[in-house]
Amino acid sequence: MDQEASSQLDWEQIIALRHALHAHPELSGQERETKKSLMDFIREHTDLQVIDQGDWFCALYEPAVQNGKPPIGFRADMDALPIPETRSLPYGSQAEGVAHKCGHDGHSAALAALSLLLEHDRKIQRPVYLIFQSAEETGAGGKPCADFLQDAGIGEVYAFHNLSGYPENAVMVRDGLTQCASKGLTIRFLGKETHAGAPENGKNPAPALARMILLADHLAEEAQNGQDRTLLLTIVGVNLGGRNFGISPGEGEISFTFRADAEEDLAQMENRLREEALRLGKMAALSVAFSESDPFPATVNDSDCAERVRTAARSLGLELAPMDEPWRPSEDFGWYLKVCPGAIFYVGNGEDWPIPHRPEYDFNDHILRTPVSLFLKLAED
Repeated sequence: MDQEASSQLDWEQIIALRHALHAHPELSGQERETKKSLMDFIREHTDLQVIDQGDWFCALYEPAVQNGKPPIGFRADMDALPIPETRSLPYGSQAEGVAHKCGHDGHSAALAALSLLLEHDRKIQRPVYLIFQSAEETGAGGKPCADFLQDAGIGEVYAFHNLSGYPENAVMVRDGLTQCASKGLTIRFLGKETHAGAPENGKNPAPALARMILLADHLAEEAQNGQDRTLLLTIVGVNLGGRNFGISPGEGEISFTFRADAEEDLAQMENRLREEALRLGKMAALSVAFSESDPFPATVNDSDCAERVRTAARSLGLELAPMDEPWRPSEDFGWYLKVCPGAIFYVGNGEDWPIPHRPEYDFNDHILRTPVSLFLKLAED
């Protein structure tokens, strides 16, 4: 970021905003106060047009002098996680069992910081959309925003995520696949409850669940044999009966997460589990029901846009660190990249910084300037 632009920004104000967001976290799809706080901040400090989209919003900057290029978009997510705050922080979460343990408070604060700089940068000569998205953690928020990209005619779109295990403020960006596709599947077997002393009078789904566990273990092992790509199957939950020793339960369920480089691989693995569940249900006279959760597409960067990030980082004197493998956790920014060229890049938290989705994690305020400076440089084109 050039000295003139940097002097326009009160970084203590941005950090205070980040801490306020952290203190009042909201789960996916419930980000009403978070959204209001960010909209109020932009309205108070800028002349950008703030556009309420229901669960999410965007802010539009239209420079007086334009070069005819299509708009550029930048995205931040706003939701927190159902994880308790275990750190003693002066701005710690005030919501029981909910906290910003992925850094979305920092992502939103960075985009709010960008909003303060756009009107002071004469190098920007095309419209800029700042997209504040809801429900990233469940995968439900990305698709509506991706649809908006097409309606608004946005020509390229960018986002960032903080990433532990890399040097503080280092920038990582990959061509092509950068985060895996994933999906949750729950299989529910319904039989007939009876007394444990007469199990023959009921239909206990325990054998079916046991066979599903064994099949999942086999598929997981098979997926790793001879594969040069990510293909994972993880059992995340099994429920059957309780500690009532007089009851033979009549219903149970098992939940899986599929994760792969390619969405086609997810579908193939899911189909094998569904077919086996139906076969077991028929064999044991059990009803079978399926429910899907948290679908995320693969996040695939446009190579030209990834190179623009690298060029911007070099021009700002930022360290570029190699990222040899895709990051396995999923990211619904993949919906954006299905309809618009773009890239997600990563900013290092520090090699020993706690990883996201852990109670001991908190966003590293020392990295806030890096994504803001990169966004601004990309907007300048």
